[in-house]
Amino acid sequence: MATQQKKVAHKSGFKTGEFIVYPAHGVGQIVNIESQEVAGHSLELFVIDFQKDKMRLKVPVAKATSSGMRKLSEEDYVERALKIVQGKARVKRTMWSRRAQEYDAKINSGDLILISEVVRDLYRADNQPEQSYSERQLFEAALDRMAREIAAVNALSETEAVRLIEVNLAKAPRRGSKADADGEDADKDENEKEEAA
Repeated sequence: MATQQKKVAHKSGFKTGEFIVYPAHGVGQIVNIESQEVAGHSLELFVIDFQKDKMRLKVPVAKATSSGMRKLSEEDYVERALKIVQGKARVKRTMWSRRAQEYDAKINSGDLILISEVVRDLYRADNQPEQSYSERQLFEAALDRMAREIAAVNALSETEAVRLIEVNLAKAPRRGSKADADGEDADKDENEKEEAA
């Protein structure tokens, strides 16, 4: 198996040294573009390191875009994601297993906006009821993915990025307040009407 190294920008638009987002793993860095001989064919591969996970992934250049690999979000997209976490949680009234699957799909989509929705919906302030273990796991996974991308885009440490997200979460309407409870009762009444119809 022959391996050659290239240190140039690739026609796909990705280049060595660049940070990217890979849907199933989050933020990684392209450390090399190499050619390998596989079954008599030359195959070009992006070599991507995920420092935090201590993992290296090789993605065929031809499949990079179709696999969902993308450049980091622009700063205005990061601002939109931070605005989303300031919003009111939107929790569907479905079984937890179905919601958990939806949250997991959003996290693994690699889309910063979808990930920020999971952070918003699963966030619990200190004065709110405890999360279940699985809720906590999904929240932490979404928070970690979101923080890593914001850190890479804004040249922050991950700790600073988490603080930035937490500051924005604190701006969200308080859950468990009287107005919030009234709104939930109205939602419940609306859902009951739809089911009766």
